[in-house]
Amino acid sequence: MSAVHTPGTPSARRGGPADPRARLLAAGLRRGRIELWQLLRDPQQLWGQLVANVVVLVGVVLWLPDGEIGDTGVSQSGLYVAGVVSFSVFQVGMLSLPQFLATEREDGTLLRLRGTPGGIPGYLVARVVVTAGLAVLNTVILLPLGALLADTPLPPTPMDWLTLVWVLALGLAATTLLGAAIGAVLPNPRGALALVALPVMGLMFVSGVFFPVGELPRPLQLVAEFFPLKWMAQGVRSALLPDGMLAAETSGSWQHGTTLAVLAAWTLAGALLAPRLLRRMTRRESGSRLAERRERASRRVA
Repeated sequence: MSAVHTPGTPSARRGGPADPRARLLAAGLRRGRIELWQLLRDPQQLWGQLVANVVVLVGVVLWLPDGEIGDTGVSQSGLYVAGVVSFSVFQVGMLSLPQFLATEREDGTLLRLRGTPGGIPGYLVARVVVTAGLAVLNTVILLPLGALLADTPLPPTPMDWLTLVWVLALGLAATTLLGAAIGAVLPNPRGALALVALPVMGLMFVSGVFFPVGELPRPLQLVAEFFPLKWMAQGVRSALLPDGMLAAETSGSWQHGTTLAVLAAWTLAGALLAPRLLRRMTRRESGSRLAERRERASRRVA
């Protein structure tokens, strides 16, 4: 006697995974790939997410002063390359993601998805895909460009490549979760830019992106050590630059253990905060709140 397959059985769902969570993940991944492709075809987004970082790298390598850093035997341009690579990944999570979330809450995207089964979780998976895709693209573009412009070699050993991967991957996880938490509480897209950009730019200047952290006053060094960017930049330097650079590091070592601990701690903090804040954000969304925001926006335009 042959088995009868009802529409609810796995055998009837030949077009996709039977597990609802697997279907949700697959839908989120598919949505993320589509959104990433659409973003890369948008000239304004392409400039903001990729081309601007290339321009920054070319600008700092060609126009900022170059020369040996102390007695390290390492050129200043090598520091620029490591710094821009690490900052490009940092800003994808801490700047781009909050703006995306605030914009799509403002235009009603999240409200529409809330009424769709699995809509919000699938949306968040897609956002992670887009963020990770942008981080990978930035790294893949900037590393060879840095090697070409600044004579900064790619990681010379498999262990250096492994260091580069885990530092950037863990840094991306931390900043993506933190960026999602920040985006969930920002009032609007304009607030996202105004409230987040200034602190992020401040961290860029105290975290060893463009000059050694040891040249800063000790209080600023302590501020930098609290946040992920300093450790991301230091980890990338350890993968790209020779050990002579250790003479310019504040501790005289690469501190991989501390880097791992700090980035893991920020990842854990983001993992605890982001889901709660995102759930609160989606619960508070309603048609009346959306209409109120649109009315305020129309009054500003008028």
